[in-house]
Amino acid sequence: MTGRATRATSALDRLKQRSGNPRYSMARTAAGLFFLSDAPGGAPLCAPLELDDFVAFVNAQGPQTPRRVSKLDVAFEKQLSKKKSPGEPSGAE
Repeated sequence: MTGRATRATSALDRLKQRSGNPRYSMARTAAGLFFLSDAPGGAPLCAPLELDDFVAFVNAQGPQTPRRVSKLDVAFEKQLSKKKSPGEPSGAE
């Protein structure tokens, strides 16, 4: 399996896991484009796409997993909001 197909297959596996629908399937055209279908041999859910576009399309499908936020992420966001308080000069002159 090539790196291209592995990346597309990984995106499809993540979609199957997120959605709970194990019937999702992908196919690759002779031109090397990918498309997604609801079931093997089913009607395509998208036009044939390049690899990057296909992975972005598949990642946008189904329920999205919430982003994990650590205590350090929260503290960093607080630091950023303090630095960006209105009325202070940005220092980029």
